[in-house]
Amino acid sequence: MKIKRKDVLVGIAVCAGLLLGVRTATAQQNAPVIPAEKIAEILASPDRSAADRTNDRRRKPEQMLGFIGIRPGIVAVDLSAAGGYTTELLARTIGPTGTVYGQSRPRNPNQSPTPPAAPEGNSHPNVTPTAAPAAPPNAPRPSPVALADREEKMRTAGIPAAPITAISRPFEDPFPPELSPDRIDLVTLMFNYHDLGHLGVDRTAMNQAVFRGLKSGGLYVIADHSGRPGTGISEAGTLHRIEEAFLRREVEAAGFRVLAEGNFLRNPNDPRDKNTPDPPQPKDEFVLKFVKP
Repeated sequence: MKIKRKDVLVGIAVCAGLLLGVRTATAQQNAPVIPAEKIAEILASPDRSAADRTNDRRRKPEQMLGFIGIRPGIVAVDLSAAGGYTTELLARTIGPTGTVYGQSRPRNPNQSPTPPAAPEGNSHPNVTPTAAPAAPPNAPRPSPVALADREEKMRTAGIPAAPITAISRPFEDPFPPELSPDRIDLVTLMFNYHDLGHLGVDRTAMNQAVFRGLKSGGLYVIADHSGRPGTGISEAGTLHRIEEAFLRREVEAAGFRVLAEGNFLRNPNDPRDKNTPDPPQPKDEFVLKFVKP
């Protein structure tokens, strides 16, 4: 069979492109982690909203971002982005050479918008138990609108942030076609894994999709409200909690392994038997960092 010179050149170009892609991915994964002082500087930016600063007091973003080990230039996806608190933090820390996606599942047009979000930011997205003829006046905006607004404000303020792309897709298939398998460096899911229980999401399919989408060595970071041993995800719609060991087993079943546990949101005084601890106090919360081997 005669091989044409054009075919040889095409093959060389394809191989070069693949090699460049591998080198770029390796460079991103080997880039130094953003230091604590830089994270503190980013969080202190005067253009950040008052609402986000209020969330900071409970969410402890300096510790969270340090625990994740953010690197510049990576591709990150924030699952269940809601109003975009976490999505914006990722965009600011990853920087203009990276890319950030904020995922939310498509809204049901026959249901009313979600009730106002809790102060924690990402919590309880798309929870619409009953239909209503009109949205309440203080209902939150759809996630894609909120994310676009955040990106526009950062651009206007001249913040060197990663571009934010809003994606409206089901949790079971959360990534758009351009995020082909093995392209993503980081996936976050903040304080909403428990909601997937009463929302009827196929969590096995979601975790498998995340596993496929991440590069080898990619991270899957999940934070949530801690439930009592033996409760699994049964109290998702009432106490908005999930048993840590239960969540860990589900994610590990997709092929992940736990790389680190974050204890900076722990509260051992929380009996974990109410939605809001009595007397009022912070919920006991866990943070798990999984890795794709």
